[in-house]
Amino acid sequence: MSELAHKKCIPCSGTTPRLKGKEIEPLFKQLHPGWKLVEERHLEKEYTFPDFKHALQFTNEIGRTAEEEGHHPDILLAWGRVKVTLWTHKINGLSESDFILAAKCDELFSHFTMPDEF
Repeated sequence: MSELAHKKCIPCSGTTPRLKGKEIEPLFKQLHPGWKLVEERHLEKEYTFPDFKHALQFTNEIGRTAEEEGHHPDILLAWGRVKVTLWTHKINGLSESDFILAAKCDELFSHFTMPDEF
């Protein structure tokens, strides 16, 4: 399990500084492969599944985790895929909480078992 996945997201105020440049690199390196850094403002990753119901189940697990953490990603659910986009809306950029939630998404996926039925 990633060190980041053990941390708790911290609520951000509008005055929290946005991470930039060299501040991002060590956090980004801790994430599993597949994450994209978009203009130092967003993190994106797409997870794939054999069908819609498994993608939906994973989406629901991310949603539960996001609620527990108080940090909410944009989630695109489609047949066989889930795309997660993370950034801290109040600062229109990245904070440590984005990397924490990204690591938690990867952790959920690494333990995700394809349920037979809902």
